[in-house]
Amino acid sequence: MTDLNWNTSCPDWGEKIVKGESLMPCKALFPDEAEMALDVFKSLIVTDVIGQPTMGEITRPWVFEFVASIFGAYSEDESRRLIREFFLLIPKKNSKSTLAAFIMLTALIMNDRNSAELIILAPTKEIADNSFNPIRDAIKADDELSALLNISEHIKTITHRSTNATLKVVAAESNTVGGKKASWILIDELHLFQKNAGAASMFREATGGLASRPEGCIIYLTTQANEQPCGVFKQKLDYARDVRDGIKENNKFLPLIYEFPKQMIEDGEHLKKENFHIPNPNYGTSVDPVQLEDDFEQSRDGEETDFRDFLAKRLNVEIGINLRANRWAGAEYWLQQSKSFTLSKLIEQSDVITAGIDGGGLDDLLGFAVLGRHAKSRKWWLWNHAWCLRIALERRKENAPKYLDFEKEGSLTIVDTVGPDIDQLAQFAKQVFDSGKLDKIGLDPLGLGGLLDGLLAVGIPQEQMIAVAQGYKLAGYIQTTERKLAEGNLYHAGQDLMTWCAGNARVVMKGNGMMISKQESGTAKIDPLIATFNSVALMSLNPEPINKDYEIHFI
Repeated sequence: MTDLNWNTSCPDWGEKIVKGESLMPCKALFPDEAEMALDVFKSLIVTDVIGQPTMGEITRPWVFEFVASIFGAYSEDESRRLIREFFLLIPKKNSKSTLAAFIMLTALIMNDRNSAELIILAPTKEIADNSFNPIRDAIKADDELSALLNISEHIKTITHRSTNATLKVVAAESNTVGGKKASWILIDELHLFQKNAGAASMFREATGGLASRPEGCIIYLTTQANEQPCGVFKQKLDYARDVRDGIKENNKFLPLIYEFPKQMIEDGEHLKKENFHIPNPNYGTSVDPVQLEDDFEQSRDGEETDFRDFLAKRLNVEIGINLRANRWAGAEYWLQQSKSFTLSKLIEQSDVITAGIDGGGLDDLLGFAVLGRHAKSRKWWLWNHAWCLRIALERRKENAPKYLDFEKEGSLTIVDTVGPDIDQLAQFAKQVFDSGKLDKIGLDPLGLGGLLDGLLAVGIPQEQMIAVAQGYKLAGYIQTTERKLAEGNLYHAGQDLMTWCAGNARVVMKGNGMMISKQESGTAKIDPLIATFNSVALMSLNPEPINKDYEIHFI
C-alpha cells in the first residue's frame, strides 16, 4: 500500500478565490501519471474555436490542475485510483462541456482494461450532444485519433479499436444505465437531476460497476441551480462544501468549487461588476467581461427569473429566499433567526402556546405551526410540521426530491391515504394541550370540517379552536411576524421545510391591502407558513398563561 499522505480540504478557499490563487487542495499524487494524461489532454483539438487550437494552447492552469488531480490519483503499483470522486462547480461559459468531453476522451485513450465502459450521463439529449460533439470533432480533426477510435454517431459511442473499450454519452433514462459496469462515470450538469425523483437510483445503477473496478472514478460537473438546491444536487453540494471546508474528512473525494464567499454575498459584493471575475476562472478568455456585464444589466432590468438565472448560471450564486422579487419581507430575516430545538423543549419552556393549521387540496401540504412564548425571555419561538399525500409526489414530480429531503429532515410526513395526516396532527396538538399551556388553535374557516373532527376526537375542546380570517385580513399578523423576526424576538427551529416555504411567499398588493401568495403556481407551497400566521394571530392577543405559579408572601 502507498504511504502517501494528502488532504482534499481547502479551508482558506475564501481568501484564495478573491486573490485569484489556486483552489486545488493537493497536488497530483503521482506526477508521472498526471503528466502522461496531460500530454494527451493538451493535444486534443478544439474545433469550435477559430484556428482550431489544442487544449494546451488555450487552457488556463486551473484546468490542468484539475485534470492532473484526476489522472494523477492512479497508483500503478496498486492498480487503484486513490481519489475516486471529483466534484467541480463552475459558472456557465467556463468551458465545462469541453472539459467534460476531453477528460473522458483522455480516459478512453489511456485506459488499459479490455472492453471497459466509460459513460457520460447527461440530464437531457441536448446536453448529451454538447458533450458528444466536441469528442467527435476532436477525433475527426486528428488523423492518429481517427485511426485509433471508431465513432458511432447514431448511438453516441466511441470505441477504442485496440482495447474494445467504449465511451458512451447517454441522456438520463433509467434503462440506459441499468446493468452497466462502468469504470469511469462523468455526471454532467448535476443540478438538473435535482427534480428527478429517480436520480439517486439511476446514479447507483450507473456507478455500481466501480466496486470491481478500482482504477475508475466518478466525476460530477455542474453549474449552480436556478432555484433552491434540493435532492441529489443538494446532497452532493453540501457534502462537497463540507469536505472543502474541513468539516468532513474524506481524502477520496476532491471538491473544486468556484463561488463567492458567503460574506461577500451577504454584503452585496457579488453584484459589483469588478467582482465578477471571482467565481469565473476563465474570466477574460471564454468568459467575455463585456458580454458578462451586458448580460447582468439586461437580466436586472428583465423578469425575476432572468435575474435569478444570471446569478445562478454566470456567478454561481446559490438561489435562496433573499433573491426573489416581491419576496415576503420576513424572508430577509428568516435565516438569521434559526435555532435548533424540539417541540418538547418548546412546550417545556413556554408559559403559553398557540397553534395554527392550514391545508389545501390533495396535492398540497397540510401545515401545522406551534408558537410558544418563552417563560423567561417572553420571546416567541416557532416549530412546524407538514404532511402530504404520496400522490402529491406523482402530481408534482418536480417537488418530489424536496419532499423526500424534508421527510429525511423530519419536518414532513408523507402518508399514503387521507386520514392519517389529520390523526397525526391531532396527536401533536394533544401533546400541547396536555401540557396545560395551549391557549387556542387557529384554523382556516374553510378547512374546519375534518380537522375539527380530528381535534375533537383527541379531547381538545371546540372552544379552543378559532377560525382565523384569511386573505387580506391576515395582513396585520403577517406584518407582526415580519417585525418580530426583524427585532430578533421570534425565532424558529431552522427547518429546511420552512426556509423553502418562506422563500416561496410573495407579497400581493391590492389598493392599500396586502396578502401573501405563492411565488410560482402549482410547485411552490406556503401552507405551513400560513399556519404560522394563524398562530401569530392568536399570540398577538397576548394570552395569559393558563397554569400560573403563585407565590405566598408573609407580612
